[in-house]
Amino acid sequence: MSESSNTKTPFLALADYEKRSLVHAVGLPEQIQAQGAWSGIGFRLGELYLLVGLKEVAEILHLPPMTTVPGSKAWLMGIANVRGNLVAVVDLRGFLIGQRTKLSDSSRVLVIRQEGGNVGLLIDEVLGQRHLFDDDNSDQGGFEETIVAPFVHRGYRKDDIEWGVFDSIQLTQTTEFLQAAAA
Repeated sequence: MSESSNTKTPFLALADYEKRSLVHAVGLPEQIQAQGAWSGIGFRLGELYLLVGLKEVAEILHLPPMTTVPGSKAWLMGIANVRGNLVAVVDLRGFLIGQRTKLSDSSRVLVIRQEGGNVGLLIDEVLGQRHLFDDDNSDQGGFEETIVAPFVHRGYRKDDIEWGVFDSIQLTQTTEFLQAAAA
């Protein structure tokens, strides 16, 4: 054994291991973004398959315990404490068509980032992350005559499913959404 290997401190030994391992490191696939790629979270609202941009979603939750807000519209389910932050939880179907979402084991809340604090959208089911390419683009994807038409401006066709890109930021900035107080 050489004298240097006997006198290495644990820190120097770890630094040496790191230096030698980095020589053989290969780039991580997560760091490579393909040209024309778009990634989002797929979800279902009734029979509609929708996507919301990854950067718009702060987290995905099971329906949290909530405190109701007296004098609010029926679609505002309540306020939840999510890790110390107050999040308004909105029944998306209730907001769009006035019909309550039937809760099931697959129901989830998409916590959407927005100025002034996050908002939770109750949806029927989360379908996971989707990676789509320009070749999959299908304009609005047949969502023109649906309840989500004002918030879907682009669509994709992938695996025989029409996916509408749902603009959650536009939703949270509409006058109707901002007026949660009952008339």
